[in-house]
Amino acid sequence: MGNGFIGVIVCGAVAVLLLAVGLRDGALVWRLRRHGIRTWGVVVDNVRVDRRDAGPSWAPVIAFADRRGHRVEFTTRMRGGGMGLATGRRVPVVYLAHDPQGARVSMWRHTVGPVVFVLLAALVFAGTAVLIAVTA
Repeated sequence: MGNGFIGVIVCGAVAVLLLAVGLRDGALVWRLRRHGIRTWGVVVDNVRVDRRDAGPSWAPVIAFADRRGHRVEFTTRMRGGGMGLATGRRVPVVYLAHDPQGARVSMWRHTVGPVVFVLLAALVFAGTAVLIAVTA
């Protein structure tokens, strides 16, 4: 019984944490769609990002000019297979007026994709917690 209880607590806690992160990201995407400033950016570089749990990956660096004419550079949050962007490519960008550094590439896979991924992971952990609770 002790191991099952610990498993339920751990999986449930991870599910709640992922759900909170997913909902926060979802609210940000909603604000970006509703109040975001849309512009075009250019992929100026692809930088190598080393991760401990996996091999190195490449993250595109996008540059754009905000409303004040300042150059802003940011790196996409979502990385992995199919997420790369070729250097020199023009991409749609959306950002909030008070936070141009928090810009996102305005493509489904870069805005909604991370939210869906995190919420699905939360669902998997919640389902695992329920499965452990039922079988224990």
